[in-house]
Amino acid sequence: MIRKNTYRLAWLLASLLLSHAALAVDLEIQGSNTVGAALAPMLVTAYLEQRTGHRVREEGTGRENEKRLTALDGTSRISVLVAAHGSSTGFKAMAAGHADIWAASRPAKVKEIQSFSDRADLTSMDSEHVIAIDGLAVLVNPANPVSQLGIDTLGKIFSGEISNWSEVGGPNRKIHIYARDDRSGTWDTFKSLVLGKRYSLSQTAKRYESNDRLSDDVSQDPGGIGFAGLASVRNSKVLAISDGDAPALKPNQLTVASEDYPLARRLFMYTPGSRVTPMAAALVDFALSSKGQAIVAKSGFISQNPIAVKPDFDATVPDTFRRLTAHYQRLTVNFRFSRGRTKLDNKAMRDLRRVKQYLEQHGRSADDLMLIGFADRQSNELRAQLISELRALSVRKALNELKVNDVAYTGYGHYMPVGGKGSPRNGRVEVWIRSL
Repeated sequence: MIRKNTYRLAWLLASLLLSHAALAVDLEIQGSNTVGAALAPMLVTAYLEQRTGHRVREEGTGRENEKRLTALDGTSRISVLVAAHGSSTGFKAMAAGHADIWAASRPAKVKEIQSFSDRADLTSMDSEHVIAIDGLAVLVNPANPVSQLGIDTLGKIFSGEISNWSEVGGPNRKIHIYARDDRSGTWDTFKSLVLGKRYSLSQTAKRYESNDRLSDDVSQDPGGIGFAGLASVRNSKVLAISDGDAPALKPNQLTVASEDYPLARRLFMYTPGSRVTPMAAALVDFALSSKGQAIVAKSGFISQNPIAVKPDFDATVPDTFRRLTAHYQRLTVNFRFSRGRTKLDNKAMRDLRRVKQYLEQHGRSADDLMLIGFADRQSNELRAQLISELRALSVRKALNELKVNDVAYTGYGHYMPVGGKGSPRNGRVEVWIRSL
């Protein structure tokens, strides 16, 4: 009897070991549903195909919002797990040593940065990688006549202070609220940008782990309103959003890529600094490359590869600015600054190289560029003008270091804000290129 039980125990142990081996992966990405639902699998697939030259197989794991991607590499197989259960889950997994890459639809929080500081600086370029730009889309039913809302009005709607569409110019119909769940970076972004400390989400809101499911339900509810990543608009109607006195903007290629859109956000991959595995580093490098950014665009998010666009100016744009840019197109990139307002942030440092690459690919030169700096509202016009010029000058100097020399620059003071007073989005440097 003892020998029989010993055999059974040995057989069970062997089965568990075989099962673990079958489930073992070479790379594990955990975190954001926004990143993990489609974008991360698409990037992994393209990377593995480039690396191995073989077709990639995608399959489920038995758990919702998880995918395993495998490809033959010589005589062995490479296996990558993508688990998309929310941004916060990804940090916990990387901190515990389970995940090689943390996918996030928000920046690392201060407490996360501090708790990980003994292993890596999550604010450094070695750890923080902006892989795409997303516009957090505010969604309603396609038949809803409301076309735009202010951020403060959104806060009142999602908190329940405004409960009928007739209060915002719509039909006499009760508002039904749809929102992402508490583990979601999409929710964290919405909470930060819209609700802030003033509002709390209504208890009547329906909560979702999936962007796509939320959007599908809003599109079928005449009273519905919700929010999701830009790649999950599907059959819903997208509203234009305004911040303070700035014009209302819809999320599109220019407004999102430049981060002028009030609910634009960055999508990240975080790695543990110098402790990053070779495969994780290679995948991140691929995601940041021109080829990887083309995959980003294909997935429905906004690529960071610059393109030239002629903006549609509204009536608020001054004649002086129209004349200044009359013979130019705008590149879909803005240069922004770190918290100290003097140092270019991590994304800006990579965007410098992208601007240089754009010039090389299109046979253009530094003489074709113009930098226009902007400042937030200041105590007087002269101070605003000085700050805006200094911002543009700092980008000019950074381009000089890349041998893109002596780019023309100017400042436009505190005019043409893209956000409310005090918004960090107002302090920016736009890049314009001479029309051919």
